[in-house]
Amino acid sequence: MRVVIAPDKFAGTLSAVEAAAAMARGWARRAPDDELVQVPMSDGGPGFLDVLHAALDGELHAVTVPDPYGVPVPAAVLRVGDTAYVESAQAVGLHLTEPDDRRPEHGTTVGLGELLRAALETGPRRVVVGLGGSATNDAGAGMLAALGATAGQGSLTSGPTGLAEVGDVDLAAAREAVGDVELVIASDVDNPLLGIHGATKIFGPQKGLPDERLVTVDGWLQVFADATDRKLATRTGTGAGAAGGLGFALLLLGGHRVSGLDVVAEAVGLDDLLTGAGLALTGEGAFDFSSRAGKVPYGVAQLAAQHLVPCVALAGQVLVGSREMRALGVESAYSLVELVGEERAMAAPVESLEQLAERTARTWSH
Repeated sequence: MRVVIAPDKFAGTLSAVEAAAAMARGWARRAPDDELVQVPMSDGGPGFLDVLHAALDGELHAVTVPDPYGVPVPAAVLRVGDTAYVESAQAVGLHLTEPDDRRPEHGTTVGLGELLRAALETGPRRVVVGLGGSATNDAGAGMLAALGATAGQGSLTSGPTGLAEVGDVDLAAAREAVGDVELVIASDVDNPLLGIHGATKIFGPQKGLPDERLVTVDGWLQVFADATDRKLATRTGTGAGAAGGLGFALLLLGGHRVSGLDVVAEAVGLDDLLTGAGLALTGEGAFDFSSRAGKVPYGVAQLAAQHLVPCVALAGQVLVGSREMRALGVESAYSLVELVGEERAMAAPVESLEQLAERTARTWSH
């Protein structure tokens, strides 16, 4: 039997590449005759560049950029043919900041702007920006400033607090920096910029914004939107709220949004790999109903269903019942925490995932 192993990262413990390898090792212990095809996946968030580099090879260009608080961090541009890929999480990722040190009202996306400029300097026809997992919530103002945008009042580079009185924003230089390069926004969310379904309300709390500050910060983003989006169309565009509003800024520069999962699935040839397979094995850190919103397990399951291939998920935690699971297209889901306990799952994630995959193979290999 051929098993296509296509997990996302297990946030905080394993990259997608590491997760796929652990699943394969565990499965092979129980079913050594099965053909195991490792296809690490991403939805555009952390790990996006690693997954694409593993699948497409290409040339990596090392860059150093500031994190949300100005600390230099390593990043990279992946150049494949006439396309350059960048990952926003390398510059503004939540994983770059310790929980006690997060200051989401001051975090800036300047680093992504510098990373995007480095990508443009390689001379591509197309730049694909993977969005997700950000620590920032400045609607991409810092990124625009790093590309040349200016403001007559307020500050574009001080995080959302600098947008409270921002005005006279001029985007001409930033748009000129992009020129006629096709700008692709690869994200896993379709939220608008503002309001109850917007970047601040939905994703602000996970970045450290307390509930009592959400309305204020959302108001600052509205001030920025009023100064840059006078036709009111971009702020409501699909994916404008991705990565703390970075989607909005990229839309202002002429970008268009696609599913990050679809970008990766096409790059790795997942559709072809599922043809004739006996099982799709996917996974992520927490498998819950939000997985339907462009997340890897849902996307893999949907594609597998087109080939009449059953899909099984392995996860750190499984937080949905069987009915919700099947609504996501997943036949069964198995939890690391249930198998080995939370402490061991976190302390020894590779061994725990191998063990879970080995046990799953008992049921699903034939």
